[in-house]
Amino acid sequence: MHYFDAAAVHARLPWRGLVEALRQAHATQDMPFSEARHFDAPDGGGDQFVNLTAWAGGQAVAVKLVGVFPGNPERTPPEPSVQGLVVLFDGQTGRPILSCDGAALTYRKTAADSALGVDLLARPEAEVLAIAGAGGLAPHVVAAICAVRPIRRVLIWNRTRPRAEAMAATLASLDLTVEVVEDFAQALPQADIVSTVTMATRPVIDGRLLKPGAHVDLVGAYRPDMREADAETLRRAGRIFADNRPVFALSGDGIDPVAEGLVPGVEADFFDLCAGGHPGRRDPAEITVCKNAGGAHLDLFTAQYLARAEG
Repeated sequence: MHYFDAAAVHARLPWRGLVEALRQAHATQDMPFSEARHFDAPDGGGDQFVNLTAWAGGQAVAVKLVGVFPGNPERTPPEPSVQGLVVLFDGQTGRPILSCDGAALTYRKTAADSALGVDLLARPEAEVLAIAGAGGLAPHVVAAICAVRPIRRVLIWNRTRPRAEAMAATLASLDLTVEVVEDFAQALPQADIVSTVTMATRPVIDGRLLKPGAHVDLVGAYRPDMREADAETLRRAGRIFADNRPVFALSGDGIDPVAEGLVPGVEADFFDLCAGGHPGRRDPAEITVCKNAGGAHLDLFTAQYLARAEG
């Protein structure tokens, strides 16, 4: 069994190739059996450990073990806040196929998931991206979206400006105009694509400010008490898409709009869209909203692609 460290994971999972692999997996496979177990630190300090398993019958099993320790960056020496391991097994024999750095694969699959949503729903000519959040995942989301749309300008907002400026510096290698904004409201009227990668418990998107034809990519809000898009965002869109239905139903951006009567539920997920069962965007002026809910099945699809890349 081969182990891929973080550098190898990033090198072997190019954005365009991974987005296409996720598209093909959603088009040709059913939703794998998935289960997630979250453990909170016994001392109540806010640390978490997560065990995610996805099983595509007869094909493969992926297991991810990951720790989420928010205080790690402040340690001496600092450590990443998210660390873990992913193992891929043969679905017929149970034989271990590969293992890899869990944080790197998580960054890669999450960002590619957003990029697939953009490729399915955003206008082809979209060129201005506004992103809220400047954590470890955010630069990967920018790079992945740039791989599927002709982005020329990126507007970054973060609760603390120094982190936004640090993220802007990491994007220097890309052929982009990158700006840090003081208020996300400044960026929204300019953005063709709005991506939120935050830990917000209250909406960061003011839907009144979205330009016609914008695509909204909601990445954070993975718990019921978290939310990134306000009611006006969903009211203007009139419907919401998601990468998958089961995990969407666990997110504040899924639970609240349905409870408020803003949308009846998921209009279509990636399995529908990639298989051609739903056309997606209706016209250039429509505002589209997609919830990147994530899930263990994406770890499985991504690990399968990594295994093929190894071969």
